[in-house]
This record gives sequence, structure tokens and C-alpha cells, in this order.
Amino acid sequence: MDNILKDISVYLIGMMGAGKTTVGHLLAQELGYSRFFDTDTLIEQLAQGQTINEIFATAGEEAFRELETQVLAELCTYKRTVVSTGGGIVLRQKNWSYLQHGLVIWLDVPVELLIKRLQEDNSRPLLKDTDPEKKLQMLLEQRQPLYSQADLRITVQPQETPEQITKRILAEIPLVLKPPVVPPSDFN
Repeated sequence: MDNILKDISVYLIGMMGAGKTTVGHLLAQELGYSRFFDTDTLIEQLAQGQTINEIFATAGEEAFRELETQVLAELCTYKRTVVSTGGGIVLRQKNWSYLQHGLVIWLDVPVELLIKRLQEDNSRPLLKDTDPEKKLQMLLEQRQPLYSQADLRITVQPQETPEQITKRILAEIPLVLKPPVVPPSDFN
């Protein structure tokens, strides 16, 4: 599979709780890529160990988004890498210029499944709301047109395991890759 990708990196986008990190690890293994990165983990390291919640609380969302862009700008220089991005990375147009250095895959998960997965998760600053379900639906509606710019959309079914999702991605990657440009033959 890594031959077909010509060593380009893969970026997983989608809502929080979509499974980008879990699937990203599996995808890196299957592709034979030695590097996997989660942008949220790198942001926390860059912020001297502050959690995403702490960054939001002390510096605000805009400062977090700036760190996110810095991390992505660095990661796009790598080849043969799988990157799990934060759910809001698509909000900045500048980030798309970095994402397009690789293959962008949207893990599209129904909001009902996201709510189920995130029910007990207190680490999501954007869900600290009186009605997290309504907030999640609003975020998804806001981001859906941006997510739809991905090269590949994988609609996740509730019963699918991360391994099954990874297999589907691997099967569908060849369908979205542009064929190599073959120079015209010399007719002399």
C-alpha cells in the first residue's frame, strides 16, 4: 500500500470522538509508516505540558488554534506520516494549505454515535456546555462543509471496529488517488 501512496502523508480529520487517533495508529502500521502524530498531543507538549482544557481556559480558543497551525505547519514537512488532527483544524483556511501536502481523510461519524462515545469525556473544552448534544450538533453542522473538502470521506457505521474502518480506508485510498502523469511518447 505504501507504494501506491508514493510516501505521501495521510491526515485524518473529523469531529472529536470520531476515532482519528485509534484509526491513525492502525493506519500507520498497515501502511508501513513509522511515524504517527496526534496534533493535540503535540500541542500539549508545545504548551509545556498544559492540557487542551488548560490552554482553552488560560489562553483561549484563538491561542489554541494558533498552536494548532504551528504544529501542522511543522508536520506537513514530513513524508510517510499519519496525522490525527483536532476536530477544529479545518476552521482555518491556512491549515488547508498544510493539509493538502498529503491525503486528507474525513472520518464522518453520525452525531448520535459521537454523543455516545463522548458521554463520559470531560477533556473536551468545546463540550463544556449546558447541552453538549446540541453543541456537538452545532459544531458538526458548522464544520461539515469544511470536512467535505477532504480527498476521501469514510462514513463510519456504529457497529464498525477501528480495524474494519482501517481496512475500508486502505481499500478506498486507490480510488481517490490521481493516476501518475505519463509523458506522451515520442513519435519521431
